[in-house]
Amino acid sequence: MRLSSLIPLLPEHLVKALEICDIRTDTDLLFSGSPLDILHQLPPNTVNLPDLTKYIEQVIEKASAPAIRGDEWLARESQATSNLSSGVTELDDILKGFSSPCLLEFSGSKGSGKTALALHLVLRHLVNNPDAGALWIDTLADFSVERVSETLAKFDQETSSTVLERLQVSLVFDIEAVHDVLEELRSKLSSETPISTGVVVRYVVIDAITPLLAPLLSAVSSQGHAIMTTFMRQLSVLTETFSLVIIIINTTSASLPTNPHSAFPTTTKKPALGPSYTYLSDATLWLAKSNEIAEDGCPTHVIEVFRSRKSV
Repeated sequence: MRLSSLIPLLPEHLVKALEICDIRTDTDLLFSGSPLDILHQLPPNTVNLPDLTKYIEQVIEKASAPAIRGDEWLARESQATSNLSSGVTELDDILKGFSSPCLLEFSGSKGSGKTALALHLVLRHLVNNPDAGALWIDTLADFSVERVSETLAKFDQETSSTVLERLQVSLVFDIEAVHDVLEELRSKLSSETPISTGVVVRYVVIDAITPLLAPLLSAVSSQGHAIMTTFMRQLSVLTETFSLVIIIINTTSASLPTNPHSAFPTTTKKPALGPSYTYLSDATLWLAKSNEIAEDGCPTHVIEVFRSRKSV
């Protein structure tokens, strides 16, 4: 850190005098000897010893990394992940909750509830954690603020009023634009420190991944497959580095006569993007709409865990 960047914390005439003595950075100042040694190098009447000592202490404070006790940091991290759950006991037990770090794939036919489940998870987390934020990457241009408001109305916590302020929505239509959004997120999270305050993103949703990657895949070229693999590995690294939950929503392709991973013989579809894509996430959840009607008259949905590294 150059001392000139600390003006006016340091007097400008003092900085110029130090530069004449070849002391230009915080490292030069802190390792050039004692305050008395530095004072002897400066021109007469530049500064007195008590003031020089005070300025050196201010530079030390600016150059030092912020500190936090280990038990305080652990408490903050535990609180941040404690509410990462769906509220469905059976599902949380299978997946050990939706706790970070985790890269999840939600797949199913249209109307199966993929987006609804992801939205429920995100809003539940934001309501329960007033300092948490989320990033929603919309590739279909169908994100509905009205739907968010209707879902929020079912929560009665006081923090519900600030949820929309903490939910970031990015509209993108190609893989390069997604890279830009994620790089901005990476840069912001990298600047966070253990004692930083404010909103911290814990959830990222990509709705949907299929329009981004499907056009790149080809039976005569492996380039698209390489791009898909690299992108998914970058997402995995992002989850591990910053303790995130990233949800990837995927569409479907045909699986005839039935999907062998499903417990139901009527399942004739499977997640899109090919078989290798399935193994690039931590878990694959398959959602389907049931013909049964609940006691309250609402339609029911079925969730199957096709594959999971988090299950017992």
